[in-house]
Amino acid sequence: MPKVTANDLIKQFNLEILAGEEGIYRPITMSDISRPGIEMAGFFTYYPARRLQLLGRTELSFFHQLNDKDKRERMEKLCTYDTPGIILSRGLIPPPELMKSAERNGVPILRSENTTTRLISQLTTYLEAKLAKITAVHGVLVDIYGIGVLLTGASGVGKSETALDLVRRGHRLVADDSVEIRQQEDSLVGSPPELLKHLLEIRGLGIIDVMTLFGAGAVRPYNKISMSIQLELWDENKAYDRLGIEEETITILDTDIPKYTLPVRPGRNLAVLVEVAAMNFRLKRLGINAAQEFSERLTNVIEDGDRDEY
Repeated sequence: MPKVTANDLIKQFNLEILAGEEGIYRPITMSDISRPGIEMAGFFTYYPARRLQLLGRTELSFFHQLNDKDKRERMEKLCTYDTPGIILSRGLIPPPELMKSAERNGVPILRSENTTTRLISQLTTYLEAKLAKITAVHGVLVDIYGIGVLLTGASGVGKSETALDLVRRGHRLVADDSVEIRQQEDSLVGSPPELLKHLLEIRGLGIIDVMTLFGAGAVRPYNKISMSIQLELWDENKAYDRLGIEEETITILDTDIPKYTLPVRPGRNLAVLVEVAAMNFRLKRLGINAAQEFSERLTNVIEDGDRDEY
């Protein structure tokens, strides 16, 4: 399970730690950011204690109007043993009641010079990426005209060779052999493991560095996965789809993406087929479906023929 701590936020956003340093390694398990405005008014019934708390000018302006007793009480309830951290925006000065409660409960108090709105946006984007569900798939990920194509299949079927041919045709390699896939909202984003970045394994040649051979424009650090193509050795006894009307899908994490199967045998140019599959997928998203149009024309011809008989 991915884990983020306040210490990671300090390094990523150059935050200043003001109190509760012993709690900087508490795990942050949620990407949602809470602005405890209603809690400042004393309503803690539904207080999301496990979220990162963000105090801006609005919350602190209201807090300073409270009496001393309420100030101590609100800060004590705000700083729980489940709270992963409290961040102050705009370089605001933390109330002494907050500092005392944070030190007592080990809640890290951090400060940023950014505005509240910008800070929330930055933190949410970072946490969603870091805390997203992740899995690894054996395959190759290539960016073809902006379409992320995940090539899968048995070892030695020709995935890497197809990717190399696609790179030579001007497309971009994202990952070879192992693709790390993160779920971000309703989409899948693939990237290479750090050890395999920019590398491609070709049997008989060994490991090649795609960026060194073909330039920086031949690789991408990550890409959204739009479709999957499975390469398999041609089976004479298997009936392969010849029209493409019915679409098969594959589920990765919690997301379904279209899946196509390409049989492999001598004489088939896999790179061209994969490239055309990506282009055809793009046309379908624009509302142009050649297979569906053919089926409708065929149906019309059959119906016209039946009417002529009568």
